[in-house]
Amino acid sequence: MKERATEVRKARSRTAATDPLADLLAKIAELPDEDRALAEAIHAIVTDHAPGLTPKTWYGMPAYARDGKVVVFFQPASKFKARYATLGFNDTAVLDDGDMWPTAFALTTIGDDETRRITDLITRAAG
Repeated sequence: MKERATEVRKARSRTAATDPLADLLAKIAELPDEDRALAEAIHAIVTDHAPGLTPKTWYGMPAYARDGKVVVFFQPASKFKARYATLGFNDTAVLDDGDMWPTAFALTTIGDDETRRITDLITRAAG
């Protein structure tokens, strides 16, 4: 919550000296090796396949937003001492599939199959 409060204060006083992309990249750089590799892969996919999403940090996690609202975020395993990281989608993501669909995915590694699946999810979520 403290990280989110800091992010809100920063956003309110946004100046030319602050850069959401730089904040996101700095947050990724702080992560332990395993989480950093996953976050870097997610960042590359979002940058390549959903350039309309804006990078930002959200509760201290790498995230990507549309019109200021977070669409997708990466929750590192180290943040909550979990056994896996999470790729999550908020309600602004366009993933609707009938009356029920997943909005979070556990990640331990990202290979070719995961890259294809994540690319599809990110592309759909971005609309």
